Amino acid sequence: MDGVTTPGGVRATARIVARGDGRGGTSLPVLEGEGPLALRRTRGSGAEARVMLVGAMSGPLGGDHFTVDARAEQGAGLRVGSAAATLALPGQDKAAARYDVRLSVADGAELHWLPEQLISAHGSDLYVGTRVDLAATARLVLREEQVLGRTGEEPGRLTSRLTVRIAGRCVLDQELACGPGAPGGWDGPAGLAGHRAVGQAVVARPEFAADPPTARMLGQDAAVMPLAGPAALVTAVAPDAQRLRRLLDEALASFV
Repeated sequence: MDGVTTPGGVRATARIVARGDGRGGTSLPVLEGEGPLALRRTRGSGAEARVMLVGAMSGPLGGDHFTVDARAEQGAGLRVGSAAATLALPGQDKAAARYDVRLSVADGAELHWLPEQLISAHGSDLYVGTRVDLAATARLVLREEQVLGRTGEEPGRLTSRLTVRIAGRCVLDQELACGPGAPGGWDGPAGLAGHRAVGQAVVARPEFAADPPTARMLGQDAAVMPLAGPAALVTAVAPDAQRLRRLLDEALASFV
């Protein structure tokens, strides 16, 4: 399907539905992408289905609104990645761009949401809203990474909000605003402290209800914090994308 271009920019939606096939595997009855949000199924592993988000156009640009909706139904295993980083760019439209991610995971299902980094280029203005709804026995691994500016340039304006609900209960609702026009202090000692890459990961497992992860620092630039539910949050800052990925991967490996 094609995306819709309006005077306010491009509107595009991608939808993924994963479903247990009754034979120990996962089917994808819905795999639909529009315009810049192209979806490709790749070779999975075991019971898991894998999907790659392939950017067919640059952006999001000013005024664009992209939405990705992924659902893992009961018995499904789904892993979603992206073929390249997402680059937020300025556009002719002076309005902010918006990128919404909606994830839902049913009881007994598992979702790994592992896209590449989001890069906020100079002059861009992007709001990213990620909302996750998990059933009580759902399993999740989610990683988000934001890089403020390309090499040698100042960042654009980036606002990122992450909300996680488990069995209808909100266990995480956090927002970070960076770049020109963001509230003061975002780059100070209580914020990013001069770092230009920031990320977070959420791990949800039903066994955490009886044995929650321990709050701890992972070096100087990353930390693990248990949430008020069977889940944990990892936050990290780094001077660049490569170091940020290493910190988050090390943190996620500690849950294995």
